[in-house]
Amino acid sequence: MIGSYVAVGDSFTEGVGDPGPDGAFVGWADRFAVLLADRRPEGGFDYTNLAVRGKLLDQIVEDQVSRAKDLAPDMVSFCAGGNDIIRPGTDPDEVAERFERAVLDLTSSVGTVLVTTGFDTRDVPVLKHLRGKIATYNLHVRAIADRYGCPVLDLWSLKTIQDRRAWDGDRLHLSPEGHTRVALRAGQVLGLEVPADPDQPWPPLPPRGTLEMRRDNIQWAREYLVPWIGRRLRGESSGDRVVAKGSLSPYDIKMRIEAVA
Repeated sequence: MIGSYVAVGDSFTEGVGDPGPDGAFVGWADRFAVLLADRRPEGGFDYTNLAVRGKLLDQIVEDQVSRAKDLAPDMVSFCAGGNDIIRPGTDPDEVAERFERAVLDLTSSVGTVLVTTGFDTRDVPVLKHLRGKIATYNLHVRAIADRYGCPVLDLWSLKTIQDRRAWDGDRLHLSPEGHTRVALRAGQVLGLEVPADPDQPWPPLPPRGTLEMRRDNIQWAREYLVPWIGRRLRGESSGDRVVAKGSLSPYDIKMRIEAVA
């Protein structure tokens, strides 16, 4: 039974798009930690979230993997490489080679290393042209997982998060419901009985007119796309001044989740 868990990664694992009542992000990894802690009635569950938004694979390895190893948890979730893949000119084969070196390093000192694939970006405006590149990287991640005996949180196959309600207004990060469904799927991957079905269909949406969708796209571009491009041109990262959450109490996370439910 897992008694300690460390989450390593970027904005996805930090929980961007899933704010708690205090404005700090919750996210799938924190929600997953609650699921794990609930299965230890005797208590004594340790959880640390080291993820920071905007980080590239090498930065995650340098800043987070060594800290995760020092904590010697029962399990590490390792989600990295996505920010590398979406950058122009990067080679998914080469990124995967670096990813594998990190997995080898982690598996040498951690009992279970949970790895994640990338999302299917078919309906994501900025990223849909990268769908083939992401799929290639995913194939590598799955092969690496097979070689080192790692469970895989397959985000590509979780079709319910392709609904727009699973995404934040920036269309790049999951909404609270999207993060919840990923946490539930992570629990299923480890063989846990989860309190809800992540594949549960969404209620039908009312039809949207062309004019409404065009207006939404213009607003989205102004509010999110232009600043995102600006940061890329300036060589800045959204995580430049962000500090990792660090050690967290699953009980406190549960209280924060219930406060916004």
